[in-house]
Amino acid sequence: MRIGELSARTGASRRSLRYYEEQGLLVSSRSPSGQRHYDDEHVQRVRLIQAFLAAGMPSSTIAEMAPCMSEPTEGRAWQALKIMGRERARLSEAIDGLAAARAALDHLIKDNHSYLAQSKDDGP
Repeated sequence: MRIGELSARTGASRRSLRYYEEQGLLVSSRSPSGQRHYDDEHVQRVRLIQAFLAAGMPSSTIAEMAPCMSEPTEGRAWQALKIMGRERARLSEAIDGLAAARAALDHLIKDNHSYLAQSKDDGP
């Protein structure tokens, strides 16, 4: 299939598919005229890439797992699990940072409400 059909079957834009190739996440064969050609297994590969991206993984990290996606083995599965664990820890740290920032903002909002309530009671 050509890039347009892969795009239609996966919902990924043609631009995204070309980007996946640039990043080493997807490999196509080329016709003599240079057109990209894909097999049915590329549909599942693109869906897997999309799932990893939706889970917050950067393309560089997904590229680390490309060998496991291409030719899975037990050893590669363990490596992928290690990478996913590292990414989960990174996301957890980001979430914790955002939660702390939200708590600090909540405190500032509460202080502002208190000020407004006090200034209303004091009158002009």
